[in-house]
Amino acid sequence: MVDITAARLFLLDMDGTFYLGDTLLPGALEFLALCRRTGRRFAFLTNNSSRGKADYVARLRGFGADVGEDDIFTSADATLLYLAENHFSRDLLLIGTPSLERQFTESGYVVHAKEPRAVVLGFDTTLTYEKLCALCNAVRAGLPYIATHPDLNCPVAGGFIPDIGAVIAFVEASTGRRPDAVIGKPNGYIARAAAAKYGVPLDALCMVGDRLYTDIALGACGCGTALVLCGETTRADLAGSGIRPDVVCENLAELAALL
Repeated sequence: MVDITAARLFLLDMDGTFYLGDTLLPGALEFLALCRRTGRRFAFLTNNSSRGKADYVARLRGFGADVGEDDIFTSADATLLYLAENHFSRDLLLIGTPSLERQFTESGYVVHAKEPRAVVLGFDTTLTYEKLCALCNAVRAGLPYIATHPDLNCPVAGGFIPDIGAVIAFVEASTGRRPDAVIGKPNGYIARAAAAKYGVPLDALCMVGDRLYTDIALGACGCGTALVLCGETTRADLAGSGIRPDVVCENLAELAALL
């Protein structure tokens, strides 16, 4: 177990942790204020690679949070770090939204190279059959294949829409291959990348979220975890799961009280 009272960086999930739909959750803004007042760092961490940082900043500021783009860390950010660390070619086939394409282009990548040297799959809400064919052809040809995160579904108002994990399954059915690397939660790389970005050791990081299988499962890499029960997970879910958080709280207000 990790002592989260000693954490220097809190990675915050958003929907179900900081807000729920269009409702700010109890203690959310106060938690940010506490971090600032006590010299702790916070950042909002999301697997969703379909949107840019500006979109998340606008959403959070709409709830009254005083945040900037440096306070947002996405699976796309971590994927770019992974590509750089592993010296990938700049010539890619990127399957993603215009926002994700723009982020990669601004980082110096050719996102639709004539002769791509690797494939990067993001959560693409603009996906077409043509894109699926190009993706499968590149994967079948043996190119290195990276996915930004593993989520099967993305929660939206009224239910869910298929996320990147559903596309990964489609590609596997067609090609027999799964990604060579999957970057986002619950895979430890995204925690290590965040720790490096914000300059803290991994064991001084705490992931705060409402999902056992992504947010809390991230603790397997050695970081702390705090489960909040104001989103997806219930106490019954927790009792029936083998994934154990370091701390369980009703919401960010209760977590702040522990700190």
